[in-house]
Amino acid sequence: MKDLLQIDGPRLWVSLTEMARIGATAGGGVRRLALSEEDRQGRELFARWCREAGMTVWTDEIGNLFARRAGTDANAAPVLMGSHLDTQPEGGRFDGVYGVLAALEVVRALNDVSATTEKPIDICSWTNEEGARFTPAMLGSAVFAGAMTLADALAREDADGVTLGAALDTCGARGAKPVQGVAIDSYFEAHIEQGPILEANGTTIGVVTGGQAIRWFDVHVTGVAAHAGTTPMRYRKDAFFGAAQMALEIERVMARYAPLGLVTIGQMQIANSSRNTIAANLTFTVDLRHPDDAQLDAMERDLRAACAAVGGSRGLGVNIAHCWTSPATPFDPACVALVADAVERLGYSNERIVSGAGHDAIHLARYCPTAMVFIPCVDGLSHNEAEDALPEDVTAGANVLLNAVAARAGVRVPEAVAV
Repeated sequence: MKDLLQIDGPRLWVSLTEMARIGATAGGGVRRLALSEEDRQGRELFARWCREAGMTVWTDEIGNLFARRAGTDANAAPVLMGSHLDTQPEGGRFDGVYGVLAALEVVRALNDVSATTEKPIDICSWTNEEGARFTPAMLGSAVFAGAMTLADALAREDADGVTLGAALDTCGARGAKPVQGVAIDSYFEAHIEQGPILEANGTTIGVVTGGQAIRWFDVHVTGVAAHAGTTPMRYRKDAFFGAAQMALEIERVMARYAPLGLVTIGQMQIANSSRNTIAANLTFTVDLRHPDDAQLDAMERDLRAACAAVGGSRGLGVNIAHCWTSPATPFDPACVALVADAVERLGYSNERIVSGAGHDAIHLARYCPTAMVFIPCVDGLSHNEAEDALPEDVTAGANVLLNAVAARAGVRVPEAVAV
């Protein structure tokens, strides 16, 4: 590996540990919701580290936080790296933040050997990737890539009725730079897998070839409110029991799409709920995923048919609202090849993998050439306080990111310090 660049693994681990203290939870995880006070502190720390690394820092109109290491060609479009600093309400220490701080470590490693690059190298921490506070997920990158208008994004409200625009102002994150129309050479994102495949296969690096299709729905079930103590069971139109039957039927019919098809009911809410009142209005969410768009179309048809059949048998009203779609997205072959080449030269075990989770890279892939680097996470856990990754895997992923990005950006290392 004489001709390969290397990051400082212990330095990256210290950065991850320090960032994890912001919003740390009692269970060992992190709560750093988008544009919260904790997110503001995380952004501030990251921006300070970037400035200390000699980078120029700015934010755009949707709060995406950028930092730039200058290239020798001031007119060249930058090679962009990034991910996000926001977390789930009970999130982990690596989801998102690993990609941001691995990118910072790339810049630090280039500084260590006084390397220059022809193209500038940028880092971005995207706003509201998780979608835990504002819907949809990957909101900042969606606006950047033109998949969502700025006005629509700024008007989105959280559960307390606070608009994203107001939260940007409270957080001090609203920038003046235009969010759209920015020239980007390419985009690279490092991330934990968020699943068990790499660990189960004993693989160090996942060379990500693209992202699977995702579709979100809200299922509204309408019954009749009635007294819990005076209404015989045969006369009831109970929205909850109907929804429970729908959930089981959805699970049954989606089994025909295994192992690639996935269905999740992640939220359920009874409107005006009371302990002694039969549920009349209930909403539950459905998340459908498959690597093939045509298969996802079929899954949606089966979802709608299953809910309609159960609703009809119980005399319940059913309305299914489509909330969001992310189509299956292949990554750029040339950028994927740079990742694969870096992995091979570094000598890490690796495999091709499709991303099961949504990432900012999915939006960026429709905007500029894009690739991702996956590392294993312990027990495949993510969106969980127990989320973890091994230091050696953290280092390996950052080394792959470094060498792929350096190659794309046109790196030169002075002979006196050449590695």
